[in-house]
Amino acid sequence: MYNIDAALDNLSREFPLLNWNFRPDPSTGRNELISQWLGDPADEIMLCAFKGNYINERFHRQDFFFINFAYKGEYQALSATSQNQIDMKQGDCYIGQPYSGYALRKDDPEETVIVGILIKKETFLNEFLGILAADSALLHFFLEPKMNRFSEGIIKFQLPSHSPVWQLLDLMILEYADRKEDTQQILKTLFLSMTMYLSREYHQREDSQPKQDLIDQILRYIETHSDSITLKELANHFGYHPVYISRMLPEKTGRKFSELLKDYRMKKAEILLKSTDLSIEKIAAMLGYNNSSNFYRAFRDYYGISPRSL
Repeated sequence: MYNIDAALDNLSREFPLLNWNFRPDPSTGRNELISQWLGDPADEIMLCAFKGNYINERFHRQDFFFINFAYKGEYQALSATSQNQIDMKQGDCYIGQPYSGYALRKDDPEETVIVGILIKKETFLNEFLGILAADSALLHFFLEPKMNRFSEGIIKFQLPSHSPVWQLLDLMILEYADRKEDTQQILKTLFLSMTMYLSREYHQREDSQPKQDLIDQILRYIETHSDSITLKELANHFGYHPVYISRMLPEKTGRKFSELLKDYRMKKAEILLKSTDLSIEKIAAMLGYNNSSNFYRAFRDYYGISPRSL
C-alpha cells in the first residue's frame, strides 16, 4: 500500500509513458493538435501527475474533460481563451472542457507537482453533469463542446487548504497508483463526492462577488436550486414570510414563483435535450420532476411541443 508521496512518485514515473499521441484532427482538416485518451482504453476516469521543475508541452486540445490541480508549487498554463498565460499557484485548480486548448509551462528550480483527473466525455455527461449544472451558466460551459466542438474555456478557482476536495484527491491518487479490479468504481464514487464540493466552492466564489440586489439574489437562488426549491424554503432562506416573497416576485419580475421556477427548469431542459444523449426520464429527475409524465406536461405547456421533438 502506497503513502501519498510514494503514490505521486509512481504516477509521475508513469507520466512520460502515457499515450501522448498528439495529432491533427483528421475529421476537421485543422492543424491543431488533439490529445486522445492518455491511459487504458477501458478506464473511464484516470489520474496523472507531473513532478519536477521543467515542462514545456506542445499546445494541444484534448478529447475529454479534465481537472488540473496545482498540488505543490507554481506553474503556468497557456490558455486558448485569451492566448495568455494563466499563473497557477499552489491550491489553484481549473476545469477544462473537451477541446479547450492549453499547454503546461514550468522552468525554474522549485519543484512543482501537478495532478490531473481525466474523465471520458460520456462518463462525465451521464454520471456527473447533474451535480455541476445547478445553474445555466455552468450547464452551458459543460455542454458547449457538444454544440461547438472547438469551444474554448476553463473555470479556474482557488481551493482553500481545508477543502475536502484535497482529501478526496489524495484518496483518488492512492487508489489509482495501486490499481485493482474495483478501482474504477471507487474512483467514480470519490469523484461524485468531489464534484459536489467543487460545485459548492464555485458557488461560494460567485456569492463572494459584490452584493446583488435582493431580487437578483432571490432569482439566482431559485435558478441554482430549481431541482428542489419550494416557496417556503425560499422564504426561509432569505428570512421572509412566504406571502411577502409571493407578492414581491410578481411586482419585481412580472411572474409568479411557480412561473419563474418552470422557466429555469425548461431552459435547462432544452439545453440537456439538445446537447446530451441523456434519457428524458433522467433529465426529468435532474430537473426535479418526480415522474416523467409531469415533465412531459410541463414541457408541452411551455414550448408547445413534446420533449421528444427536440
